[in-house]
Amino acid sequence: MRIGIVGYGSGGKNFHAPFISAAKGLELAGIVARAPATIASAQADFPDVPIYPSLTAMLAAGVDIVTITTPPATRRELVLEAIAAGVAVIADKPFAPDAKTGRELADAAKAKGVVLSVYHNRRFDADIQTLRKVIEQQRVGKLWRLHNRMDLDDPHTLEGGEAGGLLRDIGSHLVDQTLWLLGPVKSVYAHTDIVDHPDGPTNASFVITLTHTSGVHSHISASKLNRLATRELIIYGDKGSYTSNGTDVQAQAIFAGQRPADDLVAWGYEKQERWGVLRTANGEEAIPSEQGNYHAYYEAFVEAVRSGVEPPVTTEQAIQTLAVLDAALISARERRPVMLA
Repeated sequence: MRIGIVGYGSGGKNFHAPFISAAKGLELAGIVARAPATIASAQADFPDVPIYPSLTAMLAAGVDIVTITTPPATRRELVLEAIAAGVAVIADKPFAPDAKTGRELADAAKAKGVVLSVYHNRRFDADIQTLRKVIEQQRVGKLWRLHNRMDLDDPHTLEGGEAGGLLRDIGSHLVDQTLWLLGPVKSVYAHTDIVDHPDGPTNASFVITLTHTSGVHSHISASKLNRLATRELIIYGDKGSYTSNGTDVQAQAIFAGQRPADDLVAWGYEKQERWGVLRTANGEEAIPSEQGNYHAYYEAFVEAVRSGVEPPVTTEQAIQTLAVLDAALISARERRPVMLA
């Protein structure tokens, strides 16, 4: 299937294009870019792929799927344009500023009969895939709680203002991971740390406590300005615990110049010395890494378009993530728990 990328900044260049190239059943058929430096970057990476000045131009040339990876404030209109053209859409996260707008986009896709999905690719991280297997196998017994932490020493990438902030950036990923692992949420309690930014007051770190309908608790946190780089996952159960302090394997490989298509078999595994550890009455056991594979998202999306099965991330799941983020902003502002229907 022919796919086009709309936007070729860091996201399009590093987190979409390499995995589109590695995915079975896909052909990169176009890139929308405007700035001269962005056009040059796209041409250097894909000299045989057409560069278009707009989504309108690329749709006119003909594609089956588009990935929208432009800045968040621009995504709604672009997603609606692609839907109106009858083209399947992958929207980068967050795919809408709030759950209400997410519902609008989902309804538009349903009315037109096109597949819409959100690129919550971090479900396909090696550490999350490994944790999912540990939970499914009930290795710690009855699950009590999850801690999901990602601190980044990355201050220059903090998006400012009311539409930006870390909560809708990294928070989108961490909340989606947590809902995918533990299911729906009934209450949200959050704290955000606010900084002055040229674009306005901006949340630069957060801590969220979720109570899931199953009774399990999850605790999610992230920061970007604290000169700290830590990735930590911990689950507690009535028979033990599991801890993981992995690295961002796929991103590190991409930034080091590697590409998944070069060696799909070996791609995306955590090094043995960074494997997570299961602790039970039987002692400690290092759990081998599952594969991190963002290209699997794209392959699953192609299958959804072709056969009508659910996409790898449904709009309903993405809307649930947005609803939690909406509630977290209210909770932090009003300093109270927020109940979800």
